[in-house]
Amino acid sequence: MARHEDSRKGDDPAPLHDPSRTSSFVMVHVGQASGTQRNLQYGIETRSWGFPVWRPEYRSARPRFAVLATGVGPRVQLDVWSTKKITLYLFEVRENFYEAEAPHWPDEEAENAIKYPVRFGIEPLAVLHDVRLDEDGPLGMAASDAIRVSGTQRGIGMVVDMDPQPLLDAAGIPANWSERQTVALNRTPGFTAEQVKPPKPPKRPSSGAGFVSDPKKRKAIELHAEDMAVAHYEGEGWTVERLGKPYDLHCTRDREERRVEVKGTTGAATSVDLTINEVEHARDPQNTVDLFVVSDIKVDLRTDNYTASGGRVLHLYDWAPAEEDLRPRSFEYRLPLA
Repeated sequence: MARHEDSRKGDDPAPLHDPSRTSSFVMVHVGQASGTQRNLQYGIETRSWGFPVWRPEYRSARPRFAVLATGVGPRVQLDVWSTKKITLYLFEVRENFYEAEAPHWPDEEAENAIKYPVRFGIEPLAVLHDVRLDEDGPLGMAASDAIRVSGTQRGIGMVVDMDPQPLLDAAGIPANWSERQTVALNRTPGFTAEQVKPPKPPKRPSSGAGFVSDPKKRKAIELHAEDMAVAHYEGEGWTVERLGKPYDLHCTRDREERRVEVKGTTGAATSVDLTINEVEHARDPQNTVDLFVVSDIKVDLRTDNYTASGGRVLHLYDWAPAEEDLRPRSFEYRLPLA
């Protein structure tokens, strides 16, 4: 198992074994306006979500799941609300609430300002359509009403405790929450930003967690993350060689050797895209591999070459990705013989 060093503050993971059947959820109402739905797309792409203001409970909350709900207007009485059906995007929370230092969403970058300073990292698990909002639905009334209240308060997340099993069952996710309190990523269907269809969606490709479509910005993020990794290892007395391929950094110190994969993002440290070669290289027992992830990187787009700075480090030593933490994004299909 990888040795784990984490410089991020305020994001201690929730315990994996809770004697209770319930777990903490963040319930969020997402409006149907075009800009809001596009932010939902970008949040799914980059595995991040955020709110404009802090609530006191965020400081001590340790949510395991998040539900982003859309499709029903919230400004109705509860008895009317409970007669409706809604679309739910179910996520596992992989990084707890933190205070962002970098603009991330398109509207933030356009204004070079942080509009959603309360951030957390989310991993898509499943989409549920036409979910009942009454007491017989998988949410129950307390969580259902929390979504409604969120919608009346600018989409700020409401923290509630509930049994996740009905939602997991409704999503077709095989998990026994009362026994293990875990969800294997490779047994969840997942979903992509393309499954959110706002009016006139932007025509740009997407490619998973932390994806940045601007190649110059993406290069600035990657180089900054690599610079931080080099500085870290050199500070520990390693001699560092930048390779790029088949892995990013080759580190030697006396007779020791470490191979380092480096990832960077302006969003949360939730998941990263890996090639099959990167997975196999990390799993090879002959290799000693570390994963060095820098999140919440600031990028100043006003400079010619873009200037990246800051960031929060998640450092995994002796890293080998477990099967349950991998979910394939594409497949090689062998065509039938002619």
